Amino acid sequence: MVGGLGFVIDAAVFNVLVYWGGSGPLFEQPLLAKVIAIALATVGTYLGNRFLTYRDRNTVSSARGFLVFAGLNVIAMLLQLACLGFSRYVLGLADPVSDNLWGTIIGQGVATVFRYTTYGRWVFPARAD
Repeated sequence: MVGGLGFVIDAAVFNVLVYWGGSGPLFEQPLLAKVIAIALATVGTYLGNRFLTYRDRNTVSSARGFLVFAGLNVIAMLLQLACLGFSRYVLGLADPVSDNLWGTIIGQGVATVFRYTTYGRWVFPARAD
């Protein structure tokens, strides 16, 4: 559910910024649009993970925990941007289907696998009783 929320936020914000009305305000800057979309989705997924997915874990919110979360998300963002950038600047694909396939579906898939494998271990670890 939380991942689905992040997917919807990411896809919606990116498409509004790049393709709203045919050519959105960041049409020529799709990587910047994706950074904004991912940042907003990250806030939503952090809250969802903290209060839903990992609600049973007695983790204390701390500066260290947030910094680890932010660092992992920067890596995940770079993975997603690499997929979009590969499509746009290596393959030369600059249309809504390609951007959403590479930047949202494939990129977010890769980033989600990375996040899933790292969050439970380093951001929301289970505490010994």
